[in-house]
Amino acid sequence: MSHNTFGHLFRVTTFGESHGPAIGCVVDGCPPLIPLSEAEIQRDLDKRRPGQSRYTTQRQEPDQVRIISGVFAREVDGEQVTTGTSIGLLIDNVDQRSKDYSEIKDKYRPGHADFTYDVKYGIRDYRGGGRSSARETAMRVAAGAIARKVVPGMVVRGALVQMGPHKIDRGNWDWDEVGNNPFFCPDAKAAERFADYLDGIRKSGSSIGAVLEVVAEGVPAGLGAPIYGKLDAEIAAALMSINAVKGVEIGDGFGAAELSGEENADEMRAGNDGKPLFLSNHAGGILGGISTGQPIVARFAVKPTSSILSPRATVNRTGGETEMFTKGRHDPCVGIRAVPVGEAMIACVLADQYLRHRAQVGVIEPRWPFES
Repeated sequence: MSHNTFGHLFRVTTFGESHGPAIGCVVDGCPPLIPLSEAEIQRDLDKRRPGQSRYTTQRQEPDQVRIISGVFAREVDGEQVTTGTSIGLLIDNVDQRSKDYSEIKDKYRPGHADFTYDVKYGIRDYRGGGRSSARETAMRVAAGAIARKVVPGMVVRGALVQMGPHKIDRGNWDWDEVGNNPFFCPDAKAAERFADYLDGIRKSGSSIGAVLEVVAEGVPAGLGAPIYGKLDAEIAAALMSINAVKGVEIGDGFGAAELSGEENADEMRAGNDGKPLFLSNHAGGILGGISTGQPIVARFAVKPTSSILSPRATVNRTGGETEMFTKGRHDPCVGIRAVPVGEAMIACVLADQYLRHRAQVGVIEPRWPFES
């Protein structure tokens, strides 16, 4: 299997399967002398970790990360910092239940990658989906924790803004509320409604989709390239690479199709700091594929978990028609745990674009205003 690596200068390669002995990743291109500890990475991993509420899979994985290369304790103060070499990260799998999948080893689960993996490779790991499992995303979150430290002053935060047909009230948006409920929801009232709604979905053995929003603040202007290295294109590709993601939009996204030119234009005035002050952000912080310095806003839609208890029509490896339902431990709304994954992917893209911009241009903040 190829294509296990993403990024250009900040490059992340992941490896491992859902029911293998471990999962891991190698991060190349991280600058040296950046303070980095396992505890810092663990904070992000704990947000994604399964089994923390009744609304996620009950697989009990501690997701305890180990840094196995790429750091060294400075003699001057003993602080552990990056060395500029490849950073190796490893997480042991400790709670696999492969027997849960023995009955489906010759059947294709509708909505899963079973058929496509088999038709491409002629072999598949049916134990939890193997490489196609969302278990792999734990390593993206670990890499994202490193990426956040590459761009000075950058803050990347995500939230769940829709579950099934139910949306939050944006007038109630409170970032502090995101950590107070199991849904990463910024609207406390909506979170209460989500709880009742998802309880019904979960008890019926079904699942539901969600929409997540990620906002990156403190991103300098100038990141990205006008044609094939567009920042929004790379963000879209990164988010689409996450398991179960079926749609991505930047800024107003599809909503921009309903606006007039006057409404959509992000007008500018001179700010008190001498820099352009945008009066709106319909573009989501990106114009012509290059960051404007405004918050970068991206949303992505996650489909319902395909592993459900209701029997679904399918076929087996020998072409016979059959029915199946999926046992095991699964998320009734996989979008919940996708929030930290989306944050991580955008952080990795921004870290990569930051290093590429610095390599080509040499400066991060251009002088302003420009001389005539």
